[in-house]
This record gives sequence, C-alpha cells and structure tokens, in this order.
Amino acid sequence: MSDAGLLGKWSSWAPQLQSILRIVAGFMFLTAGTTIVLGFPGPMPGGATFELMSQTGIGGLLELVGGALILVGLFTRPVAFILSGEMAVAYFQFHAPQSFWPTINMGMPAVLFCFLFLWFSAAGAGPWSLDALREHRS
Repeated sequence: MSDAGLLGKWSSWAPQLQSILRIVAGFMFLTAGTTIVLGFPGPMPGGATFELMSQTGIGGLLELVGGALILVGLFTRPVAFILSGEMAVAYFQFHAPQSFWPTINMGMPAVLFCFLFLWFSAAGAGPWSLDALREHRS
C-alpha cells in the first residue's frame, strides 16, 4: 500500500476518532465533577467538602453535568462552549496567578480542556453521539 493510500485510510477514521476523543475527554471531565460533588472516586484534595453555592461547587456541577453530556455527545456544541469558558476562568483565576508557566502553576489540564472544548464547540460531537443520532432522526 502506498503512503498516500495509508494516509487516506487513516484520515478516513477522523470522524470516529473525534468521537473517541470526545468520549475520553467527557469521561475525564466527569470524574473531576464526581470527585467534587460526590467524593468519588476519592475526596477532593486537601479534604475540602462540596458546597453548592461556591465557585468550587458550581464548577463541580458544571463538570459533573457537562462531562456527562460531553461523554454521550448530547448538546455538545453549546455545552463544550460553556465548559471551555469554565476552564479559561479556572486557569486565569486559580492557576495563572501562581506562575506564568502552566507546568509550574499546575494549569496544563485547564488549558488543554479549554481548547479541546473550544474545538468541540466548533467541530461537534462526531458520528458516535446522541447529537448525531438526533440529527439522523430529523
């Protein structure tokens, strides 16, 4: 098989890989929310507790509900846009004041999630999603 044929075959999997990336990102984000809201799979760092009317509580709910919606690919574009904004706020409010460098201020996940969700807000959920199923039925 030629290089062009191999590249073409690999490129044809882009929509499915988009869905896989969304599923993995949604699951990772969901676990951040379950840690904050439910204390699962472990307690929040420093033994903090869930308080609904706090920034951490609201962020935890966004991560729990938003992560679940991203995982299944439902309302992906608007949810991803909101979560991208949440991660931008998290980075600039909590990480950036500690240091300019994300490797030092522990903000790499926030930056990556911010831009990943921004991309999903433009690109959509991919073919393996409830959004695609809803579009197919209409």
